[in-house]
Amino acid sequence: MHLFEKQKSSDTIYNGRIFTVTKDIVELEDNTQADREVVHHNGGVCVIPVTDDNCILMVKQFRYAVNEATLEIPAGKLESNESHYNAGKRELLEETGHECSEYIFLGRIYPTPAYVTENIYMYLAKGLTYKGQNLDSDEFLDVVKVPLNDAVKMVMNGEIKDSKTQIGILKAQYMHTLNSNQ
Repeated sequence: MHLFEKQKSSDTIYNGRIFTVTKDIVELEDNTQADREVVHHNGGVCVIPVTDDNCILMVKQFRYAVNEATLEIPAGKLESNESHYNAGKRELLEETGHECSEYIFLGRIYPTPAYVTENIYMYLAKGLTYKGQNLDSDEFLDVVKVPLNDAVKMVMNGEIKDSKTQIGILKAQYMHTLNSNQ
């Protein structure tokens, strides 16, 4: 079949707490075979919390893999059998201390589709009410309030490098523009 690869075999080469890696052999459309290494991940969720004064609540935290503190929208991995809807609300409360009265699904993204199975589900949160932050024991972060227009500029000039955050900010800006024109 055109633009399809059929799995012939799969061997687990790493099984960790956050992801599993397999080495697969696939059959290509021309009947030849190729190796594929795949990172299997339960997926994640991210939330773009927009305040009444049109700012985004973001989190700044150290990311070991890139060796720097990054500015991101609240996000987290899905627990086994957890709905992305509930996970987003959980992450919003844990990381920013806020609950929301409006919670709008914005779709999902594949952050690295070439070799990772992860899906990230995106939500826009409005009508925010502070209830108290509840970080995980190994989580250290600062909550930063950034005007939406400034956040868009930060995406466009490369200050914000995280892909889910870039997409979330641009989607929030689009939704704001759409609502302003109605």
